[in-house]
Amino acid sequence: MNRRLAEGLTPEEPHAATSPSVAVIALGANLGDRTATMAAALAELDRMPLSRVTAAADPIESVAVTLSGPDATAPAYLNTVALVETRLAPTVLLGYLHAIEDRNGRERRERWGDRTLDLDLIAYGDVRSDTAVLTLPHPRAAERDFVLEPWLRIEPGAVLPGAGRVADLLERVRAEGAS
Repeated sequence: MNRRLAEGLTPEEPHAATSPSVAVIALGANLGDRTATMAAALAELDRMPLSRVTAAADPIESVAVTLSGPDATAPAYLNTVALVETRLAPTVLLGYLHAIEDRNGRERRERWGDRTLDLDLIAYGDVRSDTAVLTLPHPRAAERDFVLEPWLRIEPGAVLPGAGRVADLLERVRAEGAS
């Protein structure tokens, strides 16, 4: 295993679990050929060891979000969510996600900047983590309609651990956006 993939593993954390978990992965792109990049990323997710994509929502388009909020002047994003059944440990999975981003031209120059590909680990079964390497569930997932909407399309009964039903979260986000 290369150093980048093992980054953040504690000595007690196995590289692989004995039984699979479902990971919820959000994909976004607002630079380059967004559709081709998303398709390539989904194919790479499906090729990860000990993993397989079990569902992926049709992409939706959304306004870019920056530190100061929505930015309609930035290139629009394509967003989707994939469900991945995996036996990879959460931090190992995160390492693979970073490697896929890198292979698809991701440059980390500024937080929340434009990007060719963004892969976020939203949830990993019921795992909760709050370390320097990984926070699960994703700390802003409950606030992002561009995560919640595609997730709900492929898993109508989805629950974001610690936050509630995805359908209820999406309804709240939309109500807050309308006010």
